[in-house]
Amino acid sequence: QVQLVESGGGSVQSGGSLRLSCLASGYTYRSYCMGWFRQFPGKEREGVAAVCYDGSTRAADSVKGRFTISQDNAKSTVYLQMNSLKPEDTAMYYCAATDASYNVRTYYNRLVSRAYKYWGPGTQVTVSS
Repeated sequence: QVQLVESGGGSVQSGGSLRLSCLASGYTYRSYCMGWFRQFPGKEREGVAAVCYDGSTRAADSVKGRFTISQDNAKSTVYLQMNSLKPEDTAMYYCAATDASYNVRTYYNRLVSRAYKYWGPGTQVTVSS
């Protein structure tokens, strides 16, 4: 029922910026948390940043100070502002959403992929040196 669609990916030079957007639709109730994940070739999907119902955010150590997650509830959209991009940021980026119900485990493990029920198809980010 819930559908997520990412946009904003592309190719940029090292040090450049991109803003990813995730448009959510089909909710009966708002998702408890939403997050951004990325997957490198041959690797498991890893959490990048996430925001939960109370507006609190968390970011992976690898992107702290460079990436910022934000949300616009009126537009049912979550953003990932990516600055100071590095070649090692090159990956497929996915938007994800949890169920609407309160879950303390999810709240404190929001960068873990298994906490999320819904996923977008992904958008490619490529950073060249």
